[in-house]
Amino acid sequence: MLEREIHTATSLVGFGDIKKIRSIDGWEEYLHDGDAYLRTGIGAQAKERKAFTPEILYNIIAMAIEKFVMAALMQRGALPYNHTMGDLVESMEEVFPHAMGDLKDALLDLDRYQEICDVDTFNIISPAKEAIPAMLALAVRMQKLVYETTGGKKK
Repeated sequence: MLEREIHTATSLVGFGDIKKIRSIDGWEEYLHDGDAYLRTGIGAQAKERKAFTPEILYNIIAMAIEKFVMAALMQRGALPYNHTMGDLVESMEEVFPHAMGDLKDALLDLDRYQEICDVDTFNIISPAKEAIPAMLALAVRMQKLVYETTGGKKK
């Protein structure tokens, strides 16, 4: 009797029950928007334009990273709970387990510059000019990871 119940319970799930992941439309746009933000940040850093302060470059880099993460998540039919680096990292870990590697800690470190979600603990710290190249390198690594995970094609 028990063998029959076990057989019946295990045969209830089959390959036909596995749902195909449906991507969210527009993920490629997010990917290419991330490319554009990253190009802007790299170009502004290389030309040392005064208008691009470390704060502005930080925000451009953060937007590039956010766009890359959103593209990867949307391509897999997922969205983050929020858009802090912590939330983006958490969502990436859920959808792409272990893919983040050492990017995880570096991305989480970016959140310390801007804590703007809670009005009571609103805090902005300007990054040092010397921190920008490492942030750009981080964004380039994130771009590479997202292109690898999505199979996206560069324009």
